Amino acid sequence: MQESGTTAGLRGIDSVDGRVAWASGTGGTVLKTLDGGAHWTQCAIPDGATDGATLDFRGMQAWDATTAIVMASGPGDKSRLYKTTDGCKTWTLDSKNTEKDGFWDAVVFQHGDFGYAIGDSHTGVLVGDPVNGRFETKVMILGHGWFIDDAGCSAPAEQAAFAASNSSIFVFGSRKYILGAGGKVGASVYISPLLLTGRGTDPCLRIPVPISGGNESSGVFSIAFRDLKHGIVVGGDYTKPNESNNTAAHTEGDWKRWTASTTPPHGFRSAVQWDEALKAWITVGTNGSDISRDDGKTWQPLDNGNWNALSLPFVVGPDGRIARLNPAALPHSMP
Repeated sequence: MQESGTTAGLRGIDSVDGRVAWASGTGGTVLKTLDGGAHWTQCAIPDGATDGATLDFRGMQAWDATTAIVMASGPGDKSRLYKTTDGCKTWTLDSKNTEKDGFWDAVVFQHGDFGYAIGDSHTGVLVGDPVNGRFETKVMILGHGWFIDDAGCSAPAEQAAFAASNSSIFVFGSRKYILGAGGKVGASVYISPLLLTGRGTDPCLRIPVPISGGNESSGVFSIAFRDLKHGIVVGGDYTKPNESNNTAAHTEGDWKRWTASTTPPHGFRSAVQWDEALKAWITVGTNGSDISRDDGKTWQPLDNGNWNALSLPFVVGPDGRIARLNPAALPHSMP
């Protein structure tokens, strides 16, 4: 456990290199560490002179110790993006949601090289809940800012994404992404047309996945890939934190086919990530965390903490909770 210096509910976390990391949460909170979490410092509140302290910052993306963006999630214009280039001494409003019925869920940039998927760490996707039957999706084009993705995915009524951990979408490259969603119509992933067929004029493909769904509080909360073939989705019903059935599924080589974990995590999970150094997946939720060393087929409990989001080696949760993963304490194999 680390001392965050705040009691805010934290949902945004982005580790640049294990030493530099940024976190965000309720009450306009943005935090930064430059020494691996030994010290977390409070940043200036974006729009602090007006309504910044009322914003819920659920998404955090950073490039170094001075440059980062933070996303507020909320109804209408309470969904915003702010950017800093001076280490969070000052913030500039990057964009504001103009849809009165909109709600932004995640802002995610490409991490890693996926071969054919052209893009870099400045290639991003901003996604919000459907407006007029379509996910509100914007893509970052380097040097030109955010543009509405005309190929944004159509969605059935009562389908939505979740803003629990800023990881409901995974970006492979420019306009190439897979989105996880839930709601009353069930748990699904949406594959963007450029990723699926290479043609932006085609529709998104919606694929049902074996994650608990069927109500407003359940579905896919997080999606991650370690390469083009191996991916994990996690979720469940956040109102039933100890229910473990259908809380994780995996794919191997075919994004259209997902298989439920035979030994799932031990409860609802809101975030998942691959750790290349550990050769393992870590997933977290409100009743703890789990590890998988077989690409999501089976999971083993790690702890019983209360967590919302992770960007390894860091994990964050309610009441200012921040912790750093201790690799030496991890189990090396499944029982």
